[in-house]
Amino acid sequence: MMLAAIGVVFGDIGTSPLYALKECFDPQHGIAYTPEALFGVISMMIWALILVVTVKYVLFVMRADNKGEGGVLSLMALALRSFDNKSKSYYFLMIIGMLGACMLLGESVITPAISVLSAVEGIEIAAPGLSKFVIPISLVILVGLFLIQKYGTAAVGKLFGPITLAWFLTLAALGIINIGNAPEIVAAFNPWYAMNFIIEHPTTAYIVMGAVVLVVTGVEALYLDMGHFGRNPIRYAWLLIVLPSLLINYLGQGALLLSNPEAIKNPFYLMVPDWALWPTVGLATAATVIASQAVISGAYSLVSQAILLGFMPRMNIQHTSDSEQGQIYIPMVNWALLFMVVVTIIEFRESVNLAAAYGISVTSTMLITTILLAVVMFREWKMNIILVSLITVLFFVVDIAFWTANLIKIKDGGWYPLALGLLCFTCLITWYRGRQILRQRAMEEGIQLGSFIESLLKHPPHRVEGTAVFLTAHVDYLPVSFLHNLKHNHVLHERVFFLKVSIWDVPYVNDAERITMKDLGGNIHVVRAIYGFKETPDMGSIIELIEKSSGLRFNLMDTSFFLSRDTIVATELPGMALWRERLFCWMYQNAGRQSDFFKIPANRLVELGAKVEI
Repeated sequence: MMLAAIGVVFGDIGTSPLYALKECFDPQHGIAYTPEALFGVISMMIWALILVVTVKYVLFVMRADNKGEGGVLSLMALALRSFDNKSKSYYFLMIIGMLGACMLLGESVITPAISVLSAVEGIEIAAPGLSKFVIPISLVILVGLFLIQKYGTAAVGKLFGPITLAWFLTLAALGIINIGNAPEIVAAFNPWYAMNFIIEHPTTAYIVMGAVVLVVTGVEALYLDMGHFGRNPIRYAWLLIVLPSLLINYLGQGALLLSNPEAIKNPFYLMVPDWALWPTVGLATAATVIASQAVISGAYSLVSQAILLGFMPRMNIQHTSDSEQGQIYIPMVNWALLFMVVVTIIEFRESVNLAAAYGISVTSTMLITTILLAVVMFREWKMNIILVSLITVLFFVVDIAFWTANLIKIKDGGWYPLALGLLCFTCLITWYRGRQILRQRAMEEGIQLGSFIESLLKHPPHRVEGTAVFLTAHVDYLPVSFLHNLKHNHVLHERVFFLKVSIWDVPYVNDAERITMKDLGGNIHVVRAIYGFKETPDMGSIIELIEKSSGLRFNLMDTSFFLSRDTIVATELPGMALWRERLFCWMYQNAGRQSDFFKIPANRLVELGAKVEI
């Protein structure tokens, strides 16, 4: 499990040595090189890894698991549990969680671009004449990576662990070789060098913090992938292999610069012996492809969770593995990511130009995680308020320092993830609010299910053979599809089921708890099927569970599934701004079909529509 975790979880943070130190001393975004500055920067990098990753995430954030699952949406679900869903606090925390998810999606665009670019840029060192091919080669690698996504990552995933382990061992070996040339760099472990640099040169230190944070890019993956590997394998892999390798490599790069300041143009590749340069470029490229694969897979998982929690429209979700439930592929997300990654590489062209954009995305997510963690520690864990305040202030000081240091780079590329996040957030909050308005309209204009069925059974219409399953959004109100069928066909099936699929704020639900049924009499039943936010509802399995729990038997050739397919019209009615209503209408009409999402047999499907004004 540790080997598997190394392959998937640490790919992103493990490729930071390719560009982090170079960005700190970059003439456009960083600071001028001096030995004093070098010791301060290396010390800041070391303690960023220790405080942010080891203390904050490994010791604290990873304790906030939602039945074993992690990630910003899981953390948001935990934080929301102790609040009423109509309170301002609930709405604020939900907004914060959605912002965090949007920034993570923005990171999924930037990570493949900066990682692969920084690896392929090693060609410029090995063969300067080939520098013009860096962008084309990077694009070919990334396009190929996105094209194979539909085949799943199970087969390729078996290679991830050994390759990434070889990468970390290479990082450590390169660091050890170079530390021997200037062993005094080891003194940078002393946090006084970082503190002294900040005190003596506050402005310079503040500027360089925006680049130092690049050493912790990918830290969210430790938490997001916790459900796949478990807390302990990730912790052990970090403490025993990944952290030591990264620390040794950054010290090695620092030792190289002490002995050869000219190496600042690309300290990672210039620390590699000439005979090992091409193999290292190849290994680095493989490691960055793995890092890219990890964030792409993470984007699929994040979008899937957001769909089930009601923050995004339904999309076509394909399972790429029969044995691993978490391995999914979402075509729309895949092609959108590919388009944005290609645009990103063409627009920014070099990894150093992307570093400014990367920092804002990472630090925004870190800050949001701290806010949600503080709520969980106080409300869920019942920790002492003074202790929670002390821990939160410590994390906030570090997060705010990194975040504001990156804000000053907005014009240098920091605007890019903010624009991506704002676009994504606008869509998410519009979809969420639009569904609230639809639910409210349905309740205002709806008919109470219980009383209607009671009166209907007193004077029942003609009953026909077979079973009818009506999907409904509310267990207390009649679905529009039922009323339309009754109005136009004047018949009632021999057996009727009103089915509501609910998504709880837990990752998984046991089959024993999944189905609840209520008999309304006259062979009419209300069924609720409950799923977690990491599960995909499946009509076939729902039918099997209904049979198991009730003893009733279904013949699919005798069963019809009725769905409402509404046409939403934007109006001046109270709700949202007209442009947001039009955006919601467009999203609603282009969302994946309910029948596909629930895997309803096409030849047993009846769709009945209505026009709804919002």
